[in-house]
Amino acid sequence: MAPGRFEKSFTQQTPIPDSGIEAAVAVMRSGRLHRYNTRGAEESEAMALEREFALWQGARFCLAVASGGQAMQIALRAAGVTPGDAVLTNGFTLAPVPGAIAAVGGRPVLAEITEDLVIDLDDLAIKARASGARILLLSHMRGHLCDMARLVQIVGDLGITLIEDCAHTMGAKWDGRASGSFGLAGCFSTQTYKHMNSGEGGLLTSDDAAFMARATILSGSYMLYERHGAGPAAEVYQALRLETPNCSARMDSLRAALLRPQLREIEAAIAGWNARYDRVAGHLAKSPAIRLPKRPEAETYVGSSIQFRLPGISRARAKAFVAVLAAVGVEVKWFGGAEPVGFTSDHHSWRYVAAQDLPRTDAILAGLFDMRLPLTFSLSDCDLLADHILSAVAALQHGETA
Repeated sequence: MAPGRFEKSFTQQTPIPDSGIEAAVAVMRSGRLHRYNTRGAEESEAMALEREFALWQGARFCLAVASGGQAMQIALRAAGVTPGDAVLTNGFTLAPVPGAIAAVGGRPVLAEITEDLVIDLDDLAIKARASGARILLLSHMRGHLCDMARLVQIVGDLGITLIEDCAHTMGAKWDGRASGSFGLAGCFSTQTYKHMNSGEGGLLTSDDAAFMARATILSGSYMLYERHGAGPAAEVYQALRLETPNCSARMDSLRAALLRPQLREIEAAIAGWNARYDRVAGHLAKSPAIRLPKRPEAETYVGSSIQFRLPGISRARAKAFVAVLAAVGVEVKWFGGAEPVGFTSDHHSWRYVAAQDLPRTDAILAGLFDMRLPLTFSLSDCDLLADHILSAVAALQHGETA
């Protein structure tokens, strides 16, 4: 018997905790939404969020900003990227990553990926030597970590500064070490579909005082840089404060108020996402036609979405596969399309980036599918989703979706 139609929304998030709503209402009632609009020694919600996130992440410093994209742009500027500089990144990521490089005038240099959807470290080394790039903006795309020990060795040997895009790996670890802590900086997003939800927002972490001082001024601190919950000492700013531009990319206290209770609940949320991921993955792994990315033993992941491949699928059948699932309420994204759809895109549609030849990445994306697993789904919902995917794959094999 065919599984019943799936009725839930793939974009419905869990509610903001009541304590977050109450804190946000208190901020609104005060009228003082700006992060620096405080009285005396009062700690703003943004200051408190920075302090608490730094403690949770295990970082010396944290800066709350307007978006994950701004976290990356500020990190690149603070790391010294200037117009025309080559900056390495993954050939498979989302548009804000090459967009951040382009926004600061950098020249994206794209490395191939592996079948496990992580950056190809051999190709990375080749591209680094050929381009002379001194910065790697590494995207942990869709929550998949590469061999971070080997990566650190490569960038160290080549004199490359590592900045991590952790939009999909807040809470993930490699050998017990938090993503975002392997290089100069970690960039996090609190956009609605990420692991904490403030609509838009971002967090930047680092252990480097001079870097974070530059980043703080860039974010728009004016001369109020001492009003940060996890920032460098005031003397670090003395040589930087008059030579660093203000780019006005601050997080406001209203969004910070929404985020602080979510941070207190994030470990439970991670366990919930992973239970859903493991449930769907366990079903999909039974199909010989489906390829799931390997999860190394060293990786502690956050499974808020799942990816799978149907190697060798044609464009026509991939479109039909997506359509068959959509007809029964299952929203699966395909990364092999000729045009970007919603949040999906590939390097061919980043026209602000010089065209680059990535045949292995292209072959992988041609059969790559992606599905969100929000916490609003139950485990039985996950069983139903997997049943629909397996049924569509079986129909595909029999030519029924052609």
